[in-house]
Amino acid sequence: MNSATASAKPALINLLDFDRKGLQAFFVGLGEKPFRATQLLKWIYQEGVTDFDQMTNLSKSLRGYLIENCRIAPPEIVAEQLASDGTCKWAVQMHCGNRVETVYIPEERRATLCVSSQVGCALACSFCSTAQQGFNRNLSVGEIIGQLYLAQQRLGAERRITNVVMMGMGEPLLNFDNVVTAMNLMMDDFGYGLSKRRVTISTSGVVPAMNRLNEVCDVSMAVSLHAPSDELRNELVPINVKYPLKELMEACREYAKTGPRKHITFEYVMLDGINDSIQDANALVKLLKNVPSKVNLIPFNPFPQSRYRCSSAANILKFRDVLHNAGIVTTIRRTRGEDIDAACGQLVGQVKDKSRRHLKLQSVGALHGV
Repeated sequence: MNSATASAKPALINLLDFDRKGLQAFFVGLGEKPFRATQLLKWIYQEGVTDFDQMTNLSKSLRGYLIENCRIAPPEIVAEQLASDGTCKWAVQMHCGNRVETVYIPEERRATLCVSSQVGCALACSFCSTAQQGFNRNLSVGEIIGQLYLAQQRLGAERRITNVVMMGMGEPLLNFDNVVTAMNLMMDDFGYGLSKRRVTISTSGVVPAMNRLNEVCDVSMAVSLHAPSDELRNELVPINVKYPLKELMEACREYAKTGPRKHITFEYVMLDGINDSIQDANALVKLLKNVPSKVNLIPFNPFPQSRYRCSSAANILKFRDVLHNAGIVTTIRRTRGEDIDAACGQLVGQVKDKSRRHLKLQSVGALHGV
């Protein structure tokens, strides 16, 4: 070991990587009281303060330790695009150079932030632009919660984010621990104080992680369904090969029993001539018969080299009516941010693919520890 290596200081600890429980353990390890965690959370997430010297209710000696050993380091917004409908898309760069995209969607009574959980995605859903890039890595807690931090700082106190959807780049449940910790911060009264009904995690159907989430975190659940049969879903959402619809529906029924909304939202992208027939609608009604459900029909958002087309407006309405007549609450999602490629399925980032995409998708869960 050369002298430069021997004298190198350890990396600074990014305190954005801890929720309240983690911060309490951190401060107790320093010989401090656990309440220091709530003080720090309030400074960061409610006051927007990242300079330890300004945290005046911390002792001078503690502030000195934090300055020497810790940091509060969110990622960085490097580009911003504003759509004609008010939707805003940010390119967010991590300290290692990777980029993801985060989308802000303002509405009359709420403001939603769509947050990414991974750089790229390994699940290879055939209708999703993000999935065509491959997968690089999981985002850290600080990189996930940092997207909300950056957005709120950019928007200012007068425009508060009311809802967060983990529907950006990546499969959130394949980055389980970091996503759960970040969602804890979103819902913490000393963090952003969001209601558990206003934090939604979306999954393509990683069944073991859905069951685990049911035990450790209470947030709303959305499932990217997109097909009423295993045969079609295997093609559109290949992880269905590993966790077929029978297993997925059972996991949904169990989650709905304790979830904050007491139902599962099913996302269903409308693909012309693929999954949009009356027969498909009837099959979907049958599939969801015993699952407390809300269905969100999503007009397909095209992207370069896509082989799919969006269903016609008439077919989407007919599909919706079949579900309505069966007693299933069904909405048609209004496309937002399409003119800046910020709509569902259009997000792209700066991804160096490390996913070895020749591997069979049956191995995806094992590769991510699920």
